[in-house]
Amino acid sequence: MRIAVVGVGLIGGSIGLGARKRLGAEVSGTDRSPDALTAAVERGALDRACQTTEEALDGAEAAFVAVPVGTLEGVVSEVLAAAADDCVVSDVGSTKRAVVAAHSDPRFVGGHPLAGAESSGVEHARADLFDAATWYLTPSQTTSGVLYERLHHLLHGLGARPAAIDADTHDRILASVSHLPHVLANVLVSRAAAALRSGDQQLEATGPSLRDATRVAGASSAIWTDIYMSNADVLAKELKRFSGQLDEVRRALSDKDTRWLERWNEAAAADRRSLLEAQLAGEELFELRVSVPNRPGVIAEIALALGRAGINITDLALYPAPDMREGVVALWIAGPDRARRTEQLIADLGLPVVRA
Repeated sequence: MRIAVVGVGLIGGSIGLGARKRLGAEVSGTDRSPDALTAAVERGALDRACQTTEEALDGAEAAFVAVPVGTLEGVVSEVLAAAADDCVVSDVGSTKRAVVAAHSDPRFVGGHPLAGAESSGVEHARADLFDAATWYLTPSQTTSGVLYERLHHLLHGLGARPAAIDADTHDRILASVSHLPHVLANVLVSRAAAALRSGDQQLEATGPSLRDATRVAGASSAIWTDIYMSNADVLAKELKRFSGQLDEVRRALSDKDTRWLERWNEAAAADRRSLLEAQLAGEELFELRVSVPNRPGVIAEIALALGRAGINITDLALYPAPDMREGVVALWIAGPDRARRTEQLIADLGLPVVRA
């Protein structure tokens, strides 16, 4: 397989390393920084460093756009213009509404890997960066089913767990689980620094709680300013809700409401436990076979229905009929309960489904 990477920082470089090491792929890439391209070749993230997008996309079967969110829409358009008709194009941006709305091309599938590090740049790239990481995909009604399948398999090969989600839901969830924590980390570290300075204390007085809570504080402004702005409306709503919850805590403290504080703390412990348990895997796999008509959007329809129900497709395969009028989609689902739920959801879509 030939893969193109446009933007060879931490994520783009890790895609290149993983694709070469795990998939035996030939990887070409381009970046606006000549130094980043040189470093990517030296680190083994690229086979070929290219000066233009057209050169990087030559012969590519899959392309990843790994540039800052603020430039994403324009670069995706440039990549689609240079890509072959059978090349799947995806991105790795932290917000999805704008880029998905701007591109109805069947070859484009929005994407976002939930992986990264505090350090940016290709020098920190790793082939195992995506191991067991959720990789959100945002297919639309125009997405090619064949190219979605190719991308799904490719991401599995990188060690990731692809999960379908619609763009609006993605941005709403990420505002809570990613963007809001970055805002809070920035505020916390600023408050702590101000408190220590006013008390004439040394910064070494900070404890592990603050270090854990502020790990992502001050992340790259070149990346995060764009993320904040591209999801500003949803993030502002989350901040308003968060502020309301802080007001409740402040009220309990002022009223010395010990029972409320105990319930609040226990509820937080239960919520954290449920979040951690939701990430556990290792259950038995079940294969389901769905008969589908050959019409645009049917794969996206199935993937998004399962995604909305919180059901991950561990793997999938397409088997078109010889006349190409219909076909079978094979899905592998982890866990008997989720397999039964999947059967019901697909039946609700009006599609025949059987367990293999």
